[in-house]
Amino acid sequence: MRDGYVARWQGREYQASPGGDDIRLYQPEPGEGFEEVRPGRYVRVLPASEIEDLAYVRTTCTWQGQPFIVLGKHDAWLRVEYTGGRWPVAEAMRLEVFDFGVYQGWAPAAEVTDLREQRV
Repeated sequence: MRDGYVARWQGREYQASPGGDDIRLYQPEPGEGFEEVRPGRYVRVLPASEIEDLAYVRTTCTWQGQPFIVLGKHDAWLRVEYTGGRWPVAEAMRLEVFDFGVYQGWAPAAEVTDLREQRV
């Protein structure tokens, strides 16, 4: 489940983090020009002008007929955030109030439909 920036550089897609005029690319293995920032995490900083494409990717789904963003996965459960904007619906679904107007919960993966990635 992806929810974050991705960048294409030299024909390959990487997890990415834009910052000013630079883009940080991440990969799980060592590579030329990549520095280890922690075990299993390597970063390379490039000027944004060298990046072929930069996009935000998020995974969306439908659960109990309502729209959600998928934030993560654990075993047979998905961590989801309600995007329908209706407090009575969020309350009826017993979603947790994460912040003002932000409702999250755990959905059984088997009950989720329309699971797809969207480039924003």
